[in-house]
Amino acid sequence: MALRILAVTSEAFPLAKTGGLGDAVSGMARAVHSRGPDITVMLPSYRGVRQRLLHASVIGHMHGLPGGDARLVKGLCPESGLDIIVLENDALYDREGLYLDESGKEYSDNAIRFAALSHAAARVAAGFPGVPGFDILHAHDWHAALAPLVLRQLGAKDVRTVLTLHNVAFQGWFDTSVAQQIGIDSDLWDNAGLMHGDCVNFLHAGITCADKITVVSGNYAQEILTPEFGCGLEELLRRRQDDIIAIANGIDVSVWNPVSDPYLKGSQFSADHLFNKSVCKRRLQETFSLEPDAESTVIGMGSRLTGQKMADVAAEAIPFLLDSHPGLQVCVIGCGEKHIEARLREIGDQYPGRCAVHIGYSEELAHLLHAGSDILLHGSRFEPFGLTPLYAMRYGTIPIGSRTGGMVDTIHDPGSVGTDEVMGLATGLLFDGDQVADIYNAIERALRLRSINTIWRRMQRNAMLRDFSWERAAPAYLHCYQALCSGRVEVVSPVLTASVREAKRTAAVRAGSRQIGISAA
Repeated sequence: MALRILAVTSEAFPLAKTGGLGDAVSGMARAVHSRGPDITVMLPSYRGVRQRLLHASVIGHMHGLPGGDARLVKGLCPESGLDIIVLENDALYDREGLYLDESGKEYSDNAIRFAALSHAAARVAAGFPGVPGFDILHAHDWHAALAPLVLRQLGAKDVRTVLTLHNVAFQGWFDTSVAQQIGIDSDLWDNAGLMHGDCVNFLHAGITCADKITVVSGNYAQEILTPEFGCGLEELLRRRQDDIIAIANGIDVSVWNPVSDPYLKGSQFSADHLFNKSVCKRRLQETFSLEPDAESTVIGMGSRLTGQKMADVAAEAIPFLLDSHPGLQVCVIGCGEKHIEARLREIGDQYPGRCAVHIGYSEELAHLLHAGSDILLHGSRFEPFGLTPLYAMRYGTIPIGSRTGGMVDTIHDPGSVGTDEVMGLATGLLFDGDQVADIYNAIERALRLRSINTIWRRMQRNAMLRDFSWERAAPAYLHCYQALCSGRVEVVSPVLTASVREAKRTAAVRAGSRQIGISAA
């Protein structure tokens, strides 16, 4: 009998995404599913999500949730091939943004919105009428972190729990007044970790109650045990250290693949045949109204425009770089803190044809950015994993990243204090610090290396051939699940089980895709 896993999240690509979380959850789920377990992803029914599901139908109604009654809708995501359950309550989720209003402020009822998700997920995992129960509830980040606590409240001892920490800086802190509104018994507020200091803290509760805790990179798993990166949870994490497992994230190499990427529109390329990368560069320049100069160096930035991502420092550094290097161009895609967005727009206006800024997110533009840029700038004051540099590497775009978190594990830079020649073994560059000079010096170093064609070409090849697929991470998750369910669930012929299920799922996706006029290829 296959393991049954319910993955609970606030984002899942392509249904809902604001950053790397959505990519990580879907990639992880697909890779685990391919190895035999029956995995279902559960998330809120944000505006337009239900319409993107195939065969979507109401499978039940839930009463007494925080924020009011809700519907459970199940369907199939045609892009990922995964079973999806969405929690439908228009008063909570039918909004323009996932977490923020139009002014960039967090919704005042986010505690209620994500408490409802956790309660619903716990009830589904424990066995909701019409939905078979699950062996594992796998919660992702603070938005789903109450679910292990709710399972404890329900007394559902047969469901084991895993909590993945994608970023402990975001914890779900709320005023104590919400404790009365989120459906947690008062005797569990302290005993189950809901209260941390004088606030409600969703992530603190999840870390306290989950059976196992996974962290998305080895270096970050060590960093969060320290005051600098633990963000106030380091003592609790040290107490749970024996239950923490570091499993590095991966990327979906079928989506991020320069050889077959449909967004490149016939200009695909590979590590051995890079000609079309210059075609993509020209297309990027045309799309963003940059000067069509094949000899220029294009630096791309694609991330949340926040202090965490050092976008404030980048905004200070970019004018100095453009003034110092007439052949340099900068292309920015992202959104975040309004004052940083405004400053970057100003720079774009000051340097027409050399600096372009797109506020917002577009999957197509993101792929073009990675394919057409020469260098990716990805500074970060802390970075649990760092998916964006991996996307860049797949496309032969050399990342410049901060020496922190998962980037230490994934960007190989052997020559930061050595000779240029040793960089023939590198896949990117790392730098220390969070000052303008730190970014400026790192880019100066990259520009020098790019002028040495043989070294730069080797770096591109090294980067493009690195294996960062989710298939490398899936066995560790599967081992974690099986260990938690040891003696209760027998995994029978996982490869055969997966292949049969995948054949049925592919047929369903193709049939549904024909109905709505999309390609299932």
